[in-house]
Amino acid sequence: MAVRRRTLRILTGAAAASVALASTAWSRPAPPQPAVRAPAAGAAATLCAPAGVLRGDDGERAAVSLCAGSGTPVMAVSAPATCRRPGASVRYACLTSGTWTARRDGARVASGTLPGSQPYPGPGTYDVTATVHVRSAPDGVDLRGTVRATLTLTAPKQRPTHRVEVDRTTLSRGSTTTLTYRVYRDSEQGDGSARFGLIGEESTGVRISTEDARCVNPLVGSHPSKARLTHSVDCALTELQPGRPATVRVRVTTAATCSTVVSKLGYWTPRGQALYTGGMVEGPTVGCD
Repeated sequence: MAVRRRTLRILTGAAAASVALASTAWSRPAPPQPAVRAPAAGAAATLCAPAGVLRGDDGERAAVSLCAGSGTPVMAVSAPATCRRPGASVRYACLTSGTWTARRDGARVASGTLPGSQPYPGPGTYDVTATVHVRSAPDGVDLRGTVRATLTLTAPKQRPTHRVEVDRTTLSRGSTTTLTYRVYRDSEQGDGSARFGLIGEESTGVRISTEDARCVNPLVGSHPSKARLTHSVDCALTELQPGRPATVRVRVTTAATCSTVVSKLGYWTPRGQALYTGGMVEGPTVGCD
């Protein structure tokens, strides 16, 4: 089937740019937007700004915004869009996917997929650029392009409530190493419950084990399968208190191929019967020489 060529125009205010675009190509970035400021510091909020308008040869149109959340431990970025069919005046919501990058003072501070979250870098003015794919069905809107917005976030960066430390930074190939992790809760906020996880690179043959009754190798597959992920360990911690960190010891056995071991911690901060009031902490990565 022949690839149909389209022309994509990215418009911002009175400025416009046009570029020929095949179905797998991307557009040039939209012109810079005036910075949009969050109205107040402190409270959790989501800030959105117009980021660009995508147009196709047949009259398809998609107006894309970029949104960033602040006031929580993570910065959640999304790119909502409204579409319009050729010859129609009614706009409607459409699907947006892609990737995003946030820069502050010219330096990249966060990036990810859309929608997605990264640790909140703190208050400041961010130049957010996204490479997006906007589509709707069955109306046939299918546009790709790069959009941009400037967002000024004012919420202060929260102090971490939890952290993870480990006593070693490097593993050796073809050996068994004991790692001692200490999991801290440094805040009165929330309760003593947390889920601590370790995972190695499956393809390397690494094995992680422990005699800690709070930890298991995760069960996978459907019942009655008893298969477990031997390169991963999950631990249910229930007694974390400020000044009383939890200690978890594991044995990591590497094969001829090296494997890193990454760690993560999910924690709860209950607020009545709210569906989700937890968070995630990225723990240390243990390398391999």
